[in-house]
Amino acid sequence: MPDTPRWGADDELGTLHYITDTVRTRALAAARTGRTVSLARAVHPRPAPVGPGASTDGEAAWQQSMLYTGTPPAAIAEQWMITPHHPAITHLDALSHIIVDGTVYPGVPVEDRVTPAGVTTGSTAVFGAGILTRGVFLDLAPGARLADGYPITARTLDTATRAADTTVQSGDAIVVRTGCDPVNPNRAAMPGLDRSAVAWLDERRISVWVGDTGDAWPPLDPTDPMPLHRRGLHDLGLPLVDSADLEALTSTCAETGRNSFLLLLAPPRIHGASGTPVNPIAVF
Repeated sequence: MPDTPRWGADDELGTLHYITDTVRTRALAAARTGRTVSLARAVHPRPAPVGPGASTDGEAAWQQSMLYTGTPPAAIAEQWMITPHHPAITHLDALSHIIVDGTVYPGVPVEDRVTPAGVTTGSTAVFGAGILTRGVFLDLAPGARLADGYPITARTLDTATRAADTTVQSGDAIVVRTGCDPVNPNRAAMPGLDRSAVAWLDERRISVWVGDTGDAWPPLDPTDPMPLHRRGLHDLGLPLVDSADLEALTSTCAETGRNSFLLLLAPPRIHGASGTPVNPIAVF
């Protein structure tokens, strides 16, 4: 893990620096048939909490108010209230998202980054041109789910890489299935990465993490909680796609006999946010 920012004190891209033209060319070659698979959870908006039809779901991550009046020539439209970091929404974390010891990536005091109007730097604005790289799928629990509170270590990732008969290369995005649902009403202990697994990502120069889950809850080590977010995102500058739905991808990889593909992330061009909903697309 770097003690000082490897790309400078003003960096906003983090490990996206690993996605070079050579990496993009390799990613494009992985798209052979044009078949596409979404890695995003389906979102079912709740009514916004106004009027007699208000939702009673206090955990509603995406609330919607319809503006249709029924009077021609009005169009049908809506307003949204979104909690982008909610586990029910597949979302992309910007590098400003996590605070450790009063700082955000790359070691900037949080008070220098955050204003009432939003994040000044290190926001989702840097994703405006989209992200294109090769995705590599690792299934940690084929046909099942990891056990409650399972520690995902460097050895776990090595074993899954060998099982996939693939090689992870610099600039790749890694797409990891645990089989667990981050929307967890039963409060089961969630599996997650330990420090060795985050070091594994760093050593292989992974550009983006995509996972159905990532950090364990409760923490595997209470003295070192959330290593994927605190060490991966905050320390390394590794953008994270949280709460992905990987079941369709699992089926497609099994059907095609392939575990690598072109991965496209094209989030909306929003300035000042620490995260945004995203629909990752795998192209085979």
